[in-house]
Amino acid sequence: MSTVLCAKYGKELPALFEAPFPGEAGDKILNNISEQAWNEWLGMQTMFINENQLNMMDPKAREFLAERREEFLFKGGEKLQPPEPI
Repeated sequence: MSTVLCAKYGKELPALFEAPFPGEAGDKILNNISEQAWNEWLGMQTMFINENQLNMMDPKAREFLAERREEFLFKGGEKLQPPEPI
């Protein structure tokens, strides 16, 4: 199993097997975020979608979620931080 220096936790942890989605953002996550941090984000993402009743077909909702993802994974966002409404 490969490891990555996780940007969220600042230590070597098991890495993702592949980018979670295509493109630059997916590559950034693959190269800098551990499997643990990504799985925690998936739980947070579900909370954001449900509590804000996001329609993922709406570009503004996807942008909102991408901003929250960046905050959580790369800018020290807390796991239990409540979502901000759109």
